[in-house]
Amino acid sequence: MLIQLNKKTAENINGFALFNLGFRPFFLGASIFAILTILLWMLVYFSQINFNIDNISPSQWHAHEMLYGYGLAVVAGFLLTAVKNWTGVATAHGKTLIVLFSLWVIARVLFLFGTTFLVLAALADMAFGLMLIGTISLPIIKAKQWKQIAVVSKVLLFVAGNLVFFLGYFGILENGILYAINGALLLLVSLILMIGRRVIPFFIERGTDKKIVLKQYKWLDISILLVFVALFINAIFIQAANYTVLFAWTLFMLNGYRLINWHTPGLWRVPLLWSLYLSAWFINFGFLFYGFQVSATNMSIFTLHVFAIGGIGLITIAMMARVALGHTGRDIRKPSSWVSLAFVCVIVSMVCRVLLPMMNIALYPVWVLSSAVFWIIGFAIFASIYIPILIKPRIDGLHG
Repeated sequence: MLIQLNKKTAENINGFALFNLGFRPFFLGASIFAILTILLWMLVYFSQINFNIDNISPSQWHAHEMLYGYGLAVVAGFLLTAVKNWTGVATAHGKTLIVLFSLWVIARVLFLFGTTFLVLAALADMAFGLMLIGTISLPIIKAKQWKQIAVVSKVLLFVAGNLVFFLGYFGILENGILYAINGALLLLVSLILMIGRRVIPFFIERGTDKKIVLKQYKWLDISILLVFVALFINAIFIQAANYTVLFAWTLFMLNGYRLINWHTPGLWRVPLLWSLYLSAWFINFGFLFYGFQVSATNMSIFTLHVFAIGGIGLITIAMMARVALGHTGRDIRKPSSWVSLAFVCVIVSMVCRVLLPMMNIALYPVWVLSSAVFWIIGFAIFASIYIPILIKPRIDGLHG
C-alpha cells in the first residue's frame, strides 16, 4: 500500500496540470499576452506594420485588449480560484476550463488582426464573458454565499461594458467605445479596491516577522464605496467637472488614510507584500491625477497609465506571483529572487510612461518606447519563472 501511495504521488507531481484550476491557464495566458500585445502595439504605434483597424482608433484597440483582454484574464484566473476557496465548491476545471480558456484565446488571436475578424472576435469574447459569469456564480449560489454576489456583479458589469464596446463599434450605440473603455478602467479599479480590502491587510498581518493587527474602519470602507460609485456615475454618464474633482480627491484622501493604516515597516522586506502595497498607492495616486485632468486635458493620458501600469499592472503581476506559489504548494515566503526585478520593471515602465513625459514632453516617443521595453522585460521575467510552475502539478501531490 505504501508503494502504491508513493507511486501515485510521484505521478501527480510529474504530470500536466494546466487545467486543474482556473489560475493556471489564465495566469499563463495573461503573462504571454501582456508581452505579445505590447510588442504589437509598439509596431503599430511607430507605424512599422500595416494594421487593419476600422471604426476605432489604434489606441482604442490597444486599450480594449489591455483591459478586456489582459485584465479580465487575470480577474478570471483569480476568481475561479478564490471562489473555490470561499465556497468549498469546485469551479471550472478539466474540459470545462479548456473551453472557457479557449474562448479567451480565440478572441485574443482574432483581435491581433485588428478589426478584420471583429464579428468572430466579439462572439468569442462575449461567450467567454458569459461563461465566466456562470462558472463563478454557480458555486456561490450553491453555497448560498450571497455576500460574494457583489464580486459577480462587477464581473457582470465588466462583460456588459465589453458588449457596449462592440455596440459602439458597429454604430448601434453612440459613444459606446468611450463608455466601454472608461468604464472598464474604473471597474477594474473598483474590483481591485474590493479584493484589495480583503486580502492586502490579511497578507501584511501574516507576512511580516512581527505579529500585528492592522486598523480597519467600517465607516471608511463604506465611505470609499459610496464615493467611488458617485465618481463612476458622474465620470461615465454626467461628466460634471466640479463633481469629478470632488469625488476623485475625496477618494484620494479616504483611501490614502486606509493605506496609511495598513503600513508597517516590515512589509518592505517582503517582495510579495511591498508590490501589493505600492500598487495600491499607485491606484490612489490615480485618483489624485483624475482630479487634475479636469483642468489640464493632457493629464488624461497620464491618469490612464498611472491606473493601468502602476496600479492594475503591478497588482496583477504581484497577485499572480503570490497565488501561483500558494496554490501549487510552494512557500509564498520564498519566491524567486528574480520576481522583485519583474516588479521593479513594471514600476519603471509606469515612471517612463507617466512621470518622465511630464518632465520632458519633447522626448515623448522615447518615453513610450522605454515604458514598453520595461513592461515586456518585467513580464518576460515573470513568465520564465512561472510558466513551469503553472504547467506542473502541485509539489505536495494534491490536486489543484
